[in-house]
Amino acid sequence: MFEDTYKTIKEIATGQFKDRGSKFIGFAFPVCSEEDVKIIVADTKKKYHDASHHCYAYILGSDKSAYRINDDGEPSGTAGKPIHGQILSKDLTNILVIVIRYFGGTKLGVSGLINAYKQSASEAINNAVIIEKTVDEIYEVTFDYLAMNDVMRILKDDQIKQLNQEFELICKITFSIRKQMANKITDQLQKIDKTKVVYLRTE
Repeated sequence: MFEDTYKTIKEIATGQFKDRGSKFIGFAFPVCSEEDVKIIVADTKKKYHDASHHCYAYILGSDKSAYRINDDGEPSGTAGKPIHGQILSKDLTNILVIVIRYFGGTKLGVSGLINAYKQSASEAINNAVIIEKTVDEIYEVTFDYLAMNDVMRILKDDQIKQLNQEFELICKITFSIRKQMANKITDQLQKIDKTKVVYLRTE
């Protein structure tokens, strides 16, 4: 059976780790797009402009297909990768974890950095509220005004979430539906005369 749920975090959470004078602060953010990531990373760099590094990793999409790691000047593989590893270990997506570092004057070495970024990310994620969401698909149904009752009955019987409505001679409704129910509902709608259903996107 298709798995149509995924785990993410409900709201921003933070965590801290200190080692030999260096202070690491981890932030976990719920995100939906790469645009969200860009804005949050830019805002964090601006807010904590005095930090020596702003390292991060993110995973996006219900299938976890989009991800990126960034070491922000730390030795390759010592920051973004351990942060990414913590996200994976909790099986999360639609999440961005940023760890900022205030350098304490003593170099930590490769293993020390990996541990520090791992622990900071882990603390932030452990302090977050993890929630489960359904994979939803967005469709637009176009139909003749005379078919209004038939279309509305199908949407209301299955309590389908309507996002937008246009009721004229040719009517349109944009709706969101859990992926595992999508085929059943779209098939029912398309059996109505002069009705067209178009897939828009997955959320």
